[in-house]
Amino acid sequence: MTDTAASASKFSALANWREYIIYIGFVVIFLVFAATLGDRGFLDPNNLLNIIRQTAIIAVVSVTMTFVLSTGEIDLSVGAVAGLASVATAMGIDQFGIPGGILYGLGTGVVVGAVNGWLTTGIGIPSFLTTLAMMGIARGVAMWISGTAAIPILSKPYAAIFGAGNLGPIPSLLIWVAIIGIAGHIVLRRTTFGRRVLATGGNETSARYSGVNTASIKFRVLILSSVAAAFAGMLYAGRLHSGRFQFGEGDELSVIAAAVLGGTSLFGGAGTVVGSIMGALMIGLINNGLVLMGLEFSQQLIARGAIIIIAVAISQTRKR
Repeated sequence: MTDTAASASKFSALANWREYIIYIGFVVIFLVFAATLGDRGFLDPNNLLNIIRQTAIIAVVSVTMTFVLSTGEIDLSVGAVAGLASVATAMGIDQFGIPGGILYGLGTGVVVGAVNGWLTTGIGIPSFLTTLAMMGIARGVAMWISGTAAIPILSKPYAAIFGAGNLGPIPSLLIWVAIIGIAGHIVLRRTTFGRRVLATGGNETSARYSGVNTASIKFRVLILSSVAAAFAGMLYAGRLHSGRFQFGEGDELSVIAAAVLGGTSLFGGAGTVVGSIMGALMIGLINNGLVLMGLEFSQQLIARGAIIIIAVAISQTRKR
């Protein structure tokens, strides 16, 4: 009996250690880069702020991707939706000013999310296929309406608020991450909706018998995901002063990797918003370190792929 209790205690300690692996990993990687790349400007305040700026948009989308994965679904269209929303935002600002740009941008996310949700929950097409197809559609529409050309944004107030400005020494991008991250954490952990999201992914049949409308939950999280992706496109547009269909290309991989690295299960039922944001920062940290090491872009892609493999392995271990 004593041996059983001791084994259970060791298993519990190991499980608790794994819950903090993202934070431990972040600190270890930071210290390694600080020791090896200190003479190349890694610890320079401007470089550290650049890491935050480069990963902030991924962090924003990873918040809602946490909800999607927690329900047992996936959204592969977020990168393309960001590009489409950036183009729509630029066109809206050009025609109707900042309010028009915001309406066009967020409206794009609502429409795409509603279509994704309806096809997944109403028709029954797996979200993997639905959002994979939407990725191509969104990219194609963005190329079509923009003529594959960048649409400039000349509004300085818009750029200052959405991505390019600072509040004192704090980048506006970091403020947006904090706002969305706090809101996402509270919703997932402190509300009935959040508990139903986790219940849907943990055991959909049991959740349904418990009175949870699982189809409605999935529909809503897919809309949230697309709206967050559209908002990311608005941040891209503000930071880079234009709308381009290329914005967000490949972001879906980084967003999913960030969420899974942070502790969200690919199989549903478990998710942490704070961990997802830390996962995004870790990916940005690694990318920055690889660049300072002088690695080629192809080698950086290999490293990113390795991160995704590690993320999946960690997720499977936690699920077991």
